Formats: sequence, C-alpha cells, structure tokens
Amino acid sequence: MDETLRSRDIKIIHIGNSMGVRLPKSLLQKYGFTDSLVLEETARGLLLRKKQDDKLSWADTYKAMANEGEDWTKYDQAILDGLEDDDFDA
Repeated sequence: MDETLRSRDIKIIHIGNSMGVRLPKSLLQKYGFTDSLVLEETARGLLLRKKQDDKLSWADTYKAMANEGEDWTKYDQAILDGLEDDDFDA
C-alpha cells in the first residue's frame, strides 16, 4: 500500500432526507470496504474503517475459553445432583 497520505475534496450531498458523501470506488476497493463500514469519532476527526468480524468459530471459542484457564471445579457438584441414585433401567 502506498505510504503517502493523500487528501481529497469530497462534497456532502443530499440522500433522501439525509446527507452523505460519495467515496470513490477505487478507495472502497483499495481498503476492502464492501457492504458496510464503521464510522468512528476520534479527537482528530472522523475515521472510516473496515468492519471486523467478531464472530468466532466453535473451535476458536473453545480455544479462547481454554486459554482463560478458569477454575470450574466449583461446578463439579452439579454433576452429582442426586439422579445417580435413581434407577432409570426399570
């Protein structure tokens, strides 16, 4: 990616009852914007950035949980909730 910062004049336009801006297709493609993006207010102005997919797969979720190293032993008592004495084979 080109490291030089470039500025462009972009006009604010009417879109129905709202106002908006048009972004050049080349910029949308360059930064991988597709259907939506995130508009963030910062101290220096507005920042447009690509939306991050926060969804984890089941495998990633299990790995993240394992990496937390939480102690679940206090829940071991729920395993033996009294049902082990009942005869379900009858």
